[in-house]
Amino acid sequence: MNYYANSGERERLIAGLRELADFLTQSPQVPAPRWADVLVFPPRGTDAEMFAEIDLIAGHIGVTASRDDDTPTAHYAAARRFGPVQYRAVAIPLAARADHSKEGE
Repeated sequence: MNYYANSGERERLIAGLRELADFLTQSPQVPAPRWADVLVFPPRGTDAEMFAEIDLIAGHIGVTASRDDDTPTAHYAAARRFGPVQYRAVAIPLAARADHSKEGE
């Protein structure tokens, strides 16, 4: 399974974002959020594989990836802001996924 958009899906996403921007511009009566996040997740793999993918994305967007904190469950992410809009690539470590699975039991 490919976790990233193919070229057609990418074009539709970009068109949809532009349509949303145009709609909000033309519809001032419609509430708009103060910010927006666009999230992308790497394919599941080992922590090292997912972190390497985030590092690759970080290079493409011109930032340095980092962990949220120093715990084994901390997410590893790279983010770039465009005003109040954030593009964020996030890897969720295996320990965090395991903790989340236990919560649902």
